[in-house]
Amino acid sequence: DRDFESKINILTLEELIALKLEVSSRLLNGKFYGFPIWKTSNLIFKDSLIKFALSSTKTHKEAANLLGLTIQELKIFIRKYKVNESLE
Repeated sequence: DRDFESKINILTLEELIALKLEVSSRLLNGKFYGFPIWKTSNLIFKDSLIKFALSSTKTHKEAANLLGLTIQELKIFIRKYKVNESLE
């Protein structure tokens, strides 16, 4: 809903990520033990960029252009990391 979106829009990306981690941590009783957050953060961020690009464009070519990737690089990332692809 628009009210929720406007509240989220106030937060910086860093604040939003920290909030998501905090809420997730509460669900796990404050324990992320065994999950390499630092080492996987780069892939998590790239995954979110790919998902954004795929959902906000109509084609893989447009998504690749948005991200500054070649279409081959985009498709390799999608296959390698099994990004939930909504476009054909």
